[in-house]
Amino acid sequence: IHAVQGVTFDVQAGEIYSLLGPNGAGKSTTISMLSCLLQPNQGDAFVMGHSVLHQPMDVKASIGVVPQEIALYEDISARDNL
Repeated sequence: IHAVQGVTFDVQAGEIYSLLGPNGAGKSTTISMLSCLLQPNQGDAFVMGHSVLHQPMDVKASIGVVPQEIALYEDISARDNL
């Protein structure tokens, strides 16, 4: 079972994009990769031209993520949780 596999999409300035799919389809995993909370097992993801693997600080400076529920990640620092 693959939560995410072979995903490619572009979002242009001013566009609003939505991820729709059943439970387990990979929506949350995709957002977690794009926000540098998870690393892709293969390939790379880019946000505003910045690699989530090689330029995570540039990615984080370019985005904001508001989780649906309170989300604290035990494997990252308190600062990174903010």
